[in-house]
Formats: sequence, C-alpha cells, structure tokens
Amino acid sequence: MTRVKRGVLKTKTRRNLLKQVKGYRFGRSTKEANATEAMMHAGAYAFAHRRDKKGDMRNLWNVKINAAVRPEGLSYSKFIDALHKKNIEVDRKILADLAENNLDTFKRVVAQVK
Repeated sequence: MTRVKRGVLKTKTRRNLLKQVKGYRFGRSTKEANATEAMMHAGAYAFAHRRDKKGDMRNLWNVKINAAVRPEGLSYSKFIDALHKKNIEVDRKILADLAENNLDTFKRVVAQVK
C-alpha cells in the first residue's frame, strides 16, 4: 500500500483557516488549534445572532414609531391598534422609515388613523 503525504493539502487547509481568523486577538489568529476553535464559536454566534438581529430591528422600529406618535397624542400600542381597525396595512419597517425621514407623510398616516 502506498502512503499519501498530505503536506500540500495540510498547508492549504492551515493557510485558509488562518486567513479566516485574521484580526482575531492573541493565539487565535496564529495557532491552528486555537484558530479552529475560534472559527467554530464564531460560526455558532453568527448563526444565533442572524436570528436575533431580526428581533432587534423590530424593537428599533417600534421605538422610532413610538417617538414619532407621542407628539400626536397617541401611544404606540393605540396607534398600531387603530391601524389594524382601519385596515391600513403598512408594516412597522415602512412606518419607522416614514417617521424618521418623511415626517409629513407619517403625520398624514396618523391623521387617517385618528
């Protein structure tokens, strides 16, 4: 049975791994074992936080809408309830963008709700 020398492939694997962890601190950017573990953790965190980011954005939209609705004499929950009752189907992302960038348009939406 012939033996297989893995020098080229092993070097390529190591080089790719260390390229991915460039910028990590301490031994995690230079030592292969530490770098492998760092990449495993990074992947797990990235997966979990892709889900969390969606909730974080929704919370941010709610805060923006609430801040814009308060001067009009409404609370966030009453505004959203009134939107549903009037069958105005504008999602929170769009409402937050209107509240931040086009305040006059947002005020027209609020006027329709009142």
